[in-house]
Amino acid sequence: MKLSKLVLAALLLSGCSDYLDVNPTDRFTETTFWKTEEHANAGLTAAYSSLMLVYGNNIPATFDAITPNFYSYDNQAGAGNIARGIHDAANTGIINSRWGNAYQGIGRANSVINRVPGIAMDETRKKLIVAEAQFLRAFYYFSLWSVYGGVPLITDPPVKEQGELPRNSAEEIETHMLADLDAAAAVLPATVSASNKGRVSKATALALKARILLYGGKWAAAAQASKAVIDLKSNALFPDYRGLFMLENEGNSEVILDVQYKQPEFVHSNDIQFDQFNSFAPTQNLIDEYQLTDGKSIKDSPLYDPAKPFENRDPRLKNTVIYIGSQFKGKPVVATTYPQTGYGLKKGTTYKDNEASPAGKVDNISDLNVILIRYAEVLLTYAEAQNEAAGPEASVYEAVNLVRKRAGMPELPAGLTQAAMRERLRHERRIEFVGEGLYYFDVKRWKTADTELNVDVTNYLGKVVDNRSFNPQRDYLWPVPTTALQTNPNLDQNPNYNR
Repeated sequence: MKLSKLVLAALLLSGCSDYLDVNPTDRFTETTFWKTEEHANAGLTAAYSSLMLVYGNNIPATFDAITPNFYSYDNQAGAGNIARGIHDAANTGIINSRWGNAYQGIGRANSVINRVPGIAMDETRKKLIVAEAQFLRAFYYFSLWSVYGGVPLITDPPVKEQGELPRNSAEEIETHMLADLDAAAAVLPATVSASNKGRVSKATALALKARILLYGGKWAAAAQASKAVIDLKSNALFPDYRGLFMLENEGNSEVILDVQYKQPEFVHSNDIQFDQFNSFAPTQNLIDEYQLTDGKSIKDSPLYDPAKPFENRDPRLKNTVIYIGSQFKGKPVVATTYPQTGYGLKKGTTYKDNEASPAGKVDNISDLNVILIRYAEVLLTYAEAQNEAAGPEASVYEAVNLVRKRAGMPELPAGLTQAAMRERLRHERRIEFVGEGLYYFDVKRWKTADTELNVDVTNYLGKVVDNRSFNPQRDYLWPVPTTALQTNPNLDQNPNYNR
């Protein structure tokens, strides 16, 4: 039987076991499916496939559109609702979909973790499959924990009764995620072979652990986890920032985890959304944050010329943003090319500056993998956590300067105080990870969202294109979706939201 058919069976089994016939002969059931190594592999593939719904496509860019980095005129997935503070439990796409999609992935991972140990197969392979599923379960719970806080903790294969469970605390979810990641890291290989491209490794588990600890403000532990990834030496910065995100360099040394796409079965539309549709338009707010090549801001650098604002800038600007006066897809960019703000999003597209779109290219189809965790994040996680735990010691400088050197920027000046280093690192994270969905979570955990998410965003002429609002008494968490509340009376809503 083809693997694709087995994967389909695993998809069905992970979500609707209550509706299966007792002894059907034309399809798999819970009692007939989990029997062979092939079944185990198919179940794991089904668990991986939920990454597309939870983290893939334009979801990272959607999170940036909640921040002053981007403006989404067409309210992609409801990003505009959240950015303007008009979201509630029923009116915003990503709030409604994230809950169900994450629990779909959790259910599939739970089935693998609970069913595969009973299969007669190679024990080493069995343990590896379970470890990968443990990572995936933690990653899906992370997608919930980071926006809703506490959620129901489910560790068994899907059954109807799980739909009536109350919420566990955020602390309980965090503890369980870290336990899953520790168990996975103990089994996962240090590196993944080319034939297993897209699967998780020890570095993946440790990097996610470091991110969770960083978000929780556990500085010493976050530094230790990220240092463990560094010490593995399984990953390294890719030398070219723009090339890092191009098709020809997929799976390069910097990538720790990405969502895998492959035409014709698995594709997304980021090329057309980032470019022609201008759905995620970089703002002047973001452009002004890019330093000059001397490492100074536009306010402080003698290199800045308002008449030539894109000269002598951090090279990541031209490698991330399409701006007026530049070339893209072999054509000059003019004021009307990207009408929303005057800027387009280059990073995440397959197009090149001085080459026309390839003949036959369908603009709304791309199979460029979406990177979720990369080595630069590990370095900056280590730098931030170590600075908070021990101050701006030499290892902090070393980590952040590696990222800046790759970008073509000078090293940070010596002698920074802890507070000054903190601000430098926050700037570095914002610029390095534009469009990757991290800045929204950064400003929330830094508790600067009250300021950062309460500013209007402007176009290249300085005209306000969107009014933003963030309520600190409410918006650090999202509302539990109305659809979940209606089907589960035991769920409590987050403070200051309706049901």
